[in-house]
Amino acid sequence: MANRFRMSEASMGDPPCEATRNSTGHHLTRWLAAWALLVAASFAFGGILRGLGVLPIDHLPPLHAHFRVLTITLLPAAAFGVAAVRVLPGVVARLNFGAALAAAYACALAWTVLLAVSGDGLAAPFTHKEEYLAVLPVVGDDPSRWLAAFTRDLPAYPTHVRGHPPLPVLVLWALNATGLSGPLWAALLVVVVGCSAAVAIALTVRRLSGEDAARHALPYLALAPASVWIATSMDALFAGVGAWGVALLVCGRDGWRRLACGMVAGVLLGALPYLSYGLVPYLLIPAAVAVVVRLPRLTIVAVLAGAAAVTAAFASAGFLWPAGALATHAQWAADPGAARPYLYFLVADLAALALVSGPATTAGLTQGIPYGVRITVLATLAAVLALDVSGVTRGEVERIWIPYTLWIGLAASFAEGPGGGRAGARRRRAAAGRQDRPPFTSDHRWLASQMVTGLLLQGLIASPW
Repeated sequence: MANRFRMSEASMGDPPCEATRNSTGHHLTRWLAAWALLVAASFAFGGILRGLGVLPIDHLPPLHAHFRVLTITLLPAAAFGVAAVRVLPGVVARLNFGAALAAAYACALAWTVLLAVSGDGLAAPFTHKEEYLAVLPVVGDDPSRWLAAFTRDLPAYPTHVRGHPPLPVLVLWALNATGLSGPLWAALLVVVVGCSAAVAIALTVRRLSGEDAARHALPYLALAPASVWIATSMDALFAGVGAWGVALLVCGRDGWRRLACGMVAGVLLGALPYLSYGLVPYLLIPAAVAVVVRLPRLTIVAVLAGAAAVTAAFASAGFLWPAGALATHAQWAADPGAARPYLYFLVADLAALALVSGPATTAGLTQGIPYGVRITVLATLAAVLALDVSGVTRGEVERIWIPYTLWIGLAASFAEGPGGGRAGARRRRAAAGRQDRPPFTSDHRWLASQMVTGLLLQGLIASPW
């Protein structure tokens, strides 16, 4: 009787639901068309500007890359991606949450590495003379001496070192000091930490919007198009550090554990401005999360204490962040990148964000997202807009956006909303009366679109990172 009532109720609701789905479908089509137009127009205008000689250092604007065509070498990644799209959602839905996190992390690692080895290899970006490893001989056995003179000697350093605070070099120096030296170990560190951002973000989503939402997000985090640049850009390491800083804000539930997590979160979040000057707006993300979960005052004090400890440590070692930021800005102003046209990249940088986030993210942003996740995504978008408008991110943002893209990409996992779409509606009706079905359902086409976007980016774009 109860089942007949449910089936009857579903049938009675079919006509209005069909009308609603049609309306939603037209709305979604317009947004996806806008996504495609933004990306295509940015490449078209970028090509024109390059032809006119306005963008001499970018061969494929808005990306800092070259065009290429990969063939058979991309097949292992493609085969894995297809299998992951079909299998991973079911796996993370069935396993206990800890095992689901482990499965998603393993998938992210495999996907990221397979994409990298299909091209120039995992370690290739770190072999460039303008990368961080090139300055390690100057650091030598006395990192404190090097740190104290960092701002003064900045003009003599490689491009990436001049464009960042000193902490990335110190991280690689510490790795080298343990005996794990060379480009391959540096690349492995970046990939391992960068892919772990998926786990940290899922833990945060569980606190914000529940375990079901976190499980639903895991496949999209593991197969994010940004994986192309997680292997291998130092910005992926920044993404991992930032994501764990946010996750630790909400992981401690009681007593000393809460204070300890808050202190470690403060250290990680306080380290972000010393990893990249472009991560200062990132702090909007933990601020939004703290508001949503109503972080206790003692935890906030612990976070601030941890962040203050990082600042104090660098200051006592002789590096003052404001002075470093001013010195880096002076180097940037003298670099050819500063001559890139502001108005073009004001729009094109957002097109790069849309491309790296994937079409499913645009679809999700136009539909229903749980409150806690929505506030976090909006805070991330505000941070990106602040950087974009500032004008200091003109090009090369496919890597710069990585720490932000993974949070914005959460929207992709809610592209159809709870049970949305035709396939979702069919499954909802078929599952009527079942008590174990997850509240978030979608077919695999959105996840497949993210995976295919990653394959296309890897197969058609040769990036220095």
